[in-house]
Amino acid sequence: MRIVLCSREWSSSTGRYVRSLVKYLEKIDHTNEYIILLQPKDMEKWEPTNPNFQKIACPHKEYSFDEQLGLKRQLELLKPDLVHFTMVQQPVLYKGAVVTTMQDLTTLRFKNPTKNAAVFAFKQVVYGWVNKVAARKSRLIITPTEFVKNDVVAYTGISPDKVRVTLESADLITDPAEELTPLAGKQFILYVGRPNPHKNLPRLIEAFTVLKQTHPDLQLVIAGKFDEVYKKIQQDVAARGVKNVVFTDFISDGALKWLYQNCQAYVFPSLSEGFGLPGLEAMIHGAPVVSSDATCLPEVNGDAAHYFNPMDVNDMAKKIADVIDDTTLRNELIAKGKKQVAKFSWERMAKQTLDVYNEAITSTPSQPSR
Repeated sequence: MRIVLCSREWSSSTGRYVRSLVKYLEKIDHTNEYIILLQPKDMEKWEPTNPNFQKIACPHKEYSFDEQLGLKRQLELLKPDLVHFTMVQQPVLYKGAVVTTMQDLTTLRFKNPTKNAAVFAFKQVVYGWVNKVAARKSRLIITPTEFVKNDVVAYTGISPDKVRVTLESADLITDPAEELTPLAGKQFILYVGRPNPHKNLPRLIEAFTVLKQTHPDLQLVIAGKFDEVYKKIQQDVAARGVKNVVFTDFISDGALKWLYQNCQAYVFPSLSEGFGLPGLEAMIHGAPVVSSDATCLPEVNGDAAHYFNPMDVNDMAKKIADVIDDTTLRNELIAKGKKQVAKFSWERMAKQTLDVYNEAITSTPSQPSR
């Protein structure tokens, strides 16, 4: 087969999935031909190691008319047997055989405070339509969890028989740990990631203020590259006079490794996730995880997390305190976390994806909705 991987998300928050998929497909598949479509800015970030793989620049911007027309034309000229869109964004009129990865439907359910409300609401409507069209016209759909599978089936009306779950994974950071001197010797809980509304950071900060009543020296470390939302949260924290909240901005992998290894708990307060990679990443580095019980998180974290209701600030504070104060519970979570992470593998995900390609190319071009 000639397979095109639309990898325009190479440097985005979904990039780890795309990069890991390409890495392990190179390792396991020496039969099929692969064309990796990258944004021009990412062309120097990857070089093929398998002679059956090549990269081609794809200048067509997501959510644009150029994507609908220019990318469609580019794909038609490449004449692939199969196209894998690693995100739902795609030319809806492309008629070739398609597999689509649908990571989650979170964007449809939460606003973006940095965007114009009316414009973003319109984009959500368009995005919802694209999700439905992509789900129906793709030969097979890939999701990272059973939760997302069921969510996609309910939203788009496709048959569950059309969806394949390929579990993702976490990576051990190989860089040496880099101590963050201001935090050395101090007790802190940790959050890593973006500050989008569904990440539920305001309630985490509120739970932290409750915790400080019994743990006055505790610090909350929020690690993530500054953007407009992070700046607003930081300003709100300062205006309220909440002490001991540390915003790191961008940090190196070595510093992140040190944070995981030295935190009292990794806290995952999210209201919605498609997979929830940071929890597994914390586990692989020996951090006990205290997690929201929303959406897919119990499915991914299993019994290796201490769960709370993400809408209940007091429950969140109590469950974090449980892990900080109970050494036995903390050690149990760390041990269970190591076992839980071992259930996931990027290489197995790539093998499962290759199976999806083979199944898609031999399946009928269209499958009825429910």
